[in-house]
Amino acid sequence: MKKLALFAALALAVPSYPALGQAQSISASDKQQGAEAHPQLLQQFGGAIKGPAADYVARVGRKIAVQSGLSNSERDFTVTLLDSPVDNAFAIPGGYIYVTRGLLSLMNNEAELASVLGHEVGHVAARHSAKRQQTATITQVLAGLVGAVAGSQGVGNLIGKGAGLGADLITKGFSRSQEYQADDLGVSYLARAGYDSNASSDMLAVLGKEQALEARLSGQSNEIPTWMSTHPNSADRVRRAREKAAATGTAGRGVRNRDALLDALEGLPWGDDPSKGYVEGREFRLPLQRLAFIIPQGFAVANSDESVVISSAQGQASFSGGDVGAGGLDDYIGRQFARLSSNIRYGELRSGKANGVDFRYAFGEANSGSGPLDVGVFAYRPENTSTAFHFITLTRAGNGPGPFTPLVESVRRMSVAEASATKSLKIRVVRVKAGDTLESLARQMAFADNRLERFLVLNGLEPGQTPKAGDRVKLIIRQ
Repeated sequence: MKKLALFAALALAVPSYPALGQAQSISASDKQQGAEAHPQLLQQFGGAIKGPAADYVARVGRKIAVQSGLSNSERDFTVTLLDSPVDNAFAIPGGYIYVTRGLLSLMNNEAELASVLGHEVGHVAARHSAKRQQTATITQVLAGLVGAVAGSQGVGNLIGKGAGLGADLITKGFSRSQEYQADDLGVSYLARAGYDSNASSDMLAVLGKEQALEARLSGQSNEIPTWMSTHPNSADRVRRAREKAAATGTAGRGVRNRDALLDALEGLPWGDDPSKGYVEGREFRLPLQRLAFIIPQGFAVANSDESVVISSAQGQASFSGGDVGAGGLDDYIGRQFARLSSNIRYGELRSGKANGVDFRYAFGEANSGSGPLDVGVFAYRPENTSTAFHFITLTRAGNGPGPFTPLVESVRRMSVAEASATKSLKIRVVRVKAGDTLESLARQMAFADNRLERFLVLNGLEPGQTPKAGDRVKLIIRQ
C-alpha cells in the first residue's frame, strides 16, 4: 500500500559536519542514530528490495556519497532500494541513503540516479535539517505519534501514523535556498564522480512532468505524495541546475550509463503490490480481503502496509482492519475510538448497509490544531468472519461523514474469480524496432487511458519525437 505524506514540518537535529571535501569517518553517534531509525523507515516503505537492482543502486549511491566529505569510505554508507511505489528519496545522518523503486522507475540513466542520491546527501552534508532549529532526533520523530494520540491534537496526527511520515518529516520544509544548495552540491558531486552533470536538470524536468501528469490524472492540484512535493520544482530550478552543470565543465561530457540503469529496472514491480491493495480507475481493491470501495472524486488515495488513506482539503479518512473480538462490531468500534484518544466520547451506535455488506457506525468529537473535528468510525464484518474492517473519517465539526458518505456506502465484496484474476504490473525494457512510433509503443502500456502521456513521461521523451530503431525504452506491462 502506498505511503501518504504527513502534513507537518518537523525536522531533525543533525550534528555538525566538517567542511565539504574534508573527508572523515561518520561519527559513532550518527551511526547509532541512523541505525535506530533504519528499521522503522524500512517498515514504513515496504521493506528493502534485495537482488541485482538493489546492489546496483547501492554501488551508485556509495560512489556519489563519498564525494560529499561526510566520509572517505564507501563502507560507511548504507544505500537502500525501498519496495515502495511512491516517488521518493531521502538521506539521514549516519550514512543512510534511500530511494524507492517508484522514483527509480522514472530514471533513464545512471547519472540521473546519482543526481537524486547526491541531492539527498547534499541536504545532510549542508546540515539543512539542523538549520530549521528543531531538537527532535530521528527516533523521536518516528516515535512521536505514539504519545501524541492521547492529547488534544492526537486525532489530527493519527492519519499520518505508519503512512510514510519518516521520510516526509526528514525532507519536508526545506527553503528554496536550501533546495538550491542541495542542487548545487548534487551537481558538484556528479562532476567529481565523472558523471554528466546535466543529469541533475534532466531529472528535475522529468519529475516535474510526472508530478503534473499525476496531478491531472488524479484531479488534485498537488496533493499526491511524491519526491517533488517535498522538493518543489520550477522551470527556474531546472534552468539553474543546467547553468551550474555548465560551470563544472562536465555538462554533456561525463558518464550516463543508460544501459546499466535500464538493466536494473527490467522486471521490477511497478505501482502498488496487488496483494496489499491497488487502485483501478476510482475503485480501491483489496483482493486478499475481497473488498473494494470507491474513492470520492478529487480525493487522493495512498496506502501503507497498515492502512489506506483518502484525503483532500475537505477531510481525511483511513481504512484498515483487525480482529473483531468477542464483543462484536460494537466493541470493535469502541476500541477504535479508544486508540484515537481516551478523550473522545462517541454517540449512539447505528446500522447501515453497503452493497449487501452490513456495517455499524458512530460519531464523536475531538480537537485538533485546526479546530474541532467530527470523528466517525464505520465498521464492517463481511460474511460474519472473525476479521472486521473500518473507516475512520475526519471532517470539520458539524459535517458528520460529509464528503465520505459515498465512500462508506460504496464498500462491496469482490467475487472469488475477480479477486484471483488480479495481476501485478512490471517494468519491461524493449528495443525499438524499425517502424515503431511513440503511439505504437505506448499502445503496449498496461493502462486503460493516457497511454501515450504515461509512456512519454516514463521514458523522458517529448511528443513528436521519432524513436530510433535499436534504442531501448521502458514499458509497463501486466503479468
